[in-house]
Amino acid sequence: MSALACRAQPPLALTPAAIGRAATLALHDELSLSPKPGLVTLIDSGSHDDMDAHTFMRSLFTLRHYFQDITQAGLDGARFPELERCGIHAEARMLAATGGVNTHRGAIFMLGLLCASAGAALREGRGELCPEALRNALRQHWGEDLVRRSHRAPTLPGGIAARRHGLRSASAEAALAFPTLFDTALPALTAALNRGLTPQRARLDALFHTMAVLDDSNLAHRGGLAGLRHAQRTARAFLDRGGAGQPRGLEEAHTIAADFVARRLSPGGAADTLAAACWITRVCGVP
Repeated sequence: MSALACRAQPPLALTPAAIGRAATLALHDELSLSPKPGLVTLIDSGSHDDMDAHTFMRSLFTLRHYFQDITQAGLDGARFPELERCGIHAEARMLAATGGVNTHRGAIFMLGLLCASAGAALREGRGELCPEALRNALRQHWGEDLVRRSHRAPTLPGGIAARRHGLRSASAEAALAFPTLFDTALPALTAALNRGLTPQRARLDALFHTMAVLDDSNLAHRGGLAGLRHAQRTARAFLDRGGAGQPRGLEEAHTIAADFVARRLSPGGAADTLAAACWITRVCGVP
């Protein structure tokens, strides 16, 4: 089945509560994946000195209502400023829970917009969701707002790094309706699952496909343009050798993870994109 096709029977009852819960579970899908290059897992902190799995779990606990609320906002026909306020409040709760550590700012933005898009698609009378419907709803309802937002002067480290190096920022990705998510991460995840890879190996493969192409502003912030290009080359080489499905795939991923930690690199944008792909498989039932 194509990654953009709808299933005849949705995988869950499509309510704001269920869609929001799927977002929290998808973030846990990403957290529990190991080995991951430079990223926090359930067993190590990757390249981070200020956070670990406990920090992430505290953050997830505070966000569980946010994803439901922003889905409901989309269902109610909210305008973009209301979505922004919802996200700002969620970020404040996250920072309060983590002692000021940014664990999920990118996910609040990306998954929040996708949950709102799911609500908007349901408002249009869809009893089921598919990736194309989510993307179309995002463009139709908030596309112009996201384009305007992408032209704002950046104030956060990732956005500043993206502008300095001439990269496509997270805001620009959103203005384009998340091309890396829909054109790379989700197809890679569904293809790996269809090949018979376990969910863990399939997610790892999708993560490396995303790393290979994404202008990850977190990598650019931590390692400069050289760090970003090193991560992209490393990901492409891993995939060229067969990716997570090869017999030594996990062993090679451990080696890459150690290299990223030594370089203090952490592909946070790719991690957020992977979580979003996991969420789509939950709410849309793909593959």
